[in-house]
Amino acid sequence: MPQMGESIAEGTLSKWLKKVGDEVKRDEPIFEISTDKVDAEIPSPVAGVLAEVIVTEGQTVAVQTVVARIETEKGAAIAAAPSPSVPAVAAAGERGPPPKPQGTPEAVAVSHRSPAPAIATTGGNGLEERLRTKSSPLVRKIAAEHGIEIAQMQGTGIAGRVTKRDIESYLASGATAAPGRSMHTPLGVEQYGPAPEPWAGDRVEPMTKIRALTSDHMVAARRSAAHVTSFFEIDLTRVGRLRQKARAQFEAETGQKLTYLPYIISAVVDSLKQFPVLNAAVSGTSIIYRKPYNIGIAVALDWGLIVPVIKNANDLSLSGLTKTLNDLAERARTKRLKPEEVQGATFTITNPGVFGSLAGTPIIPLGTSAILGLGAIEKRPKVITGADGEDTIAIRTCAYFSLSFDHRIVDGADADKFLASLKKGLESFPDAAR
Repeated sequence: MPQMGESIAEGTLSKWLKKVGDEVKRDEPIFEISTDKVDAEIPSPVAGVLAEVIVTEGQTVAVQTVVARIETEKGAAIAAAPSPSVPAVAAAGERGPPPKPQGTPEAVAVSHRSPAPAIATTGGNGLEERLRTKSSPLVRKIAAEHGIEIAQMQGTGIAGRVTKRDIESYLASGATAAPGRSMHTPLGVEQYGPAPEPWAGDRVEPMTKIRALTSDHMVAARRSAAHVTSFFEIDLTRVGRLRQKARAQFEAETGQKLTYLPYIISAVVDSLKQFPVLNAAVSGTSIIYRKPYNIGIAVALDWGLIVPVIKNANDLSLSGLTKTLNDLAERARTKRLKPEEVQGATFTITNPGVFGSLAGTPIIPLGTSAILGLGAIEKRPKVITGADGEDTIAIRTCAYFSLSFDHRIVDGADADKFLASLKKGLESFPDAAR
């Protein structure tokens, strides 16, 4: 199991792309994993034959745990069945004894396997206790911000380690977890009544990994920020004309589709520079004003939602934004994003308008202060004032933009000034492509 980022301690092996006996090439994808950051295909570090599958689909294990063995010498014996050495993870948070990470960081071994020793427990200072309280820097940061004592929590990670998902679930519950209780126990049951029961004929399916993580994240984000949403109607007629003028040549030269979104991202960055509190984050009683302008773009997938991040968007031209945007979206759909490409957003844009939505009130992602929602872009009759001061009705290309902002640090006046700046920037977008 590879280390997919500094703050990630474990991963779920969601799908095997090869079976025992198959030949694999170096760098060829052999399995898929899901973490609390990203779904990804993992390439083989060596060429050979898949000799043994140790971790089966659906199991969650610590990073650097051996998940399979690849035989690099021809004619070697191949194991016929998966090894039961790593216990599966139960949905209710019950876990078997955690395996000891073994082998190389590439999670492939060709030597003999020795049994993993059991974790010793010696009161509060034993190895199990130390493993449980040794959470990632991200988890410790969230705990410190909210005054949570990690040592009093029972997480769902390896050896009871508290994960990011655990602490977000805890914050979302609004209740205090009893010592030793799994963080996946529905803590809100006592407050909000019993969970729904299936009726005859209903179909019951467990949440996918990405759906469960999205659920936890959204509830935690909704509870952690003081959400307020403002709406502006923005005339995109000028941007539409500029796009139409440049579209054919741009697409012929680059092979990239030129949409409205790069123009909007460019104008958003310009407005964020004027109102830096929209590019900030709350840290306890402090405000962190982010230096980079990292724009997260929500991408709807068949299996869920993911938000790849355009890093340092202020350094990119219109062409650079287009190429980066299209590349991230394509790799999101093919599960080829790297963990760092879905982290570090300072401001987020979501575009439900592509599905016909006129407006919405999006949830602010954790660690940021605002998110911009784009409604459907459509032609509307509008009253405009001509050069001679006479009013006339004209057909204009318009859309509703909604800005959800964290009222803890963003005042309504600043949010509306930001939207007014964005409106002005788009309605007077310069002719020269930047």
